[in-house]
Amino acid sequence: MAMHRKLLLPALLLPLLSACGGGSGAKGIPAPPPPRPGKAPVRAPVRVTPPPPRLQVAPGLEGVIGASGADLLRQFGPARLDLAEGDARKLQFAGPACVLDIYLYPQGSGREPVATHVDARRASDGQDVDRAACVGALRKR
Repeated sequence: MAMHRKLLLPALLLPLLSACGGGSGAKGIPAPPPPRPGKAPVRAPVRVTPPPPRLQVAPGLEGVIGASGADLLRQFGPARLDLAEGDARKLQFAGPACVLDIYLYPQGSGREPVATHVDARRASDGQDVDRAACVGALRKR
């Protein structure tokens, strides 16, 4: 009987020991192979051309939205700021009542940038104001 107990104890401990084994933690699923040395394949960059910005449509902005930079300079006089970034442009006009920012983007490849968006704010505190009223206040008569 003592011999039987000596054989029985290791047989009972065997399942407990196998549960402590390493691996991926899931039965039957092998661990992923280690990464291979060397470089990953390099893909050529893909150039994606975003669609042109949509034109802002609002009453009172006629003659501004869709206008070129030269047209805007004729309407408002010299710009306080004239910034270019890539093929986009921002013109800023200012007066005692308000500051007007006009954003110009080309509407197609190789085309001249035109005004697509207008922002207006008070010169004193930067609070938004009616864009059409600001256009009217700054437009040369």
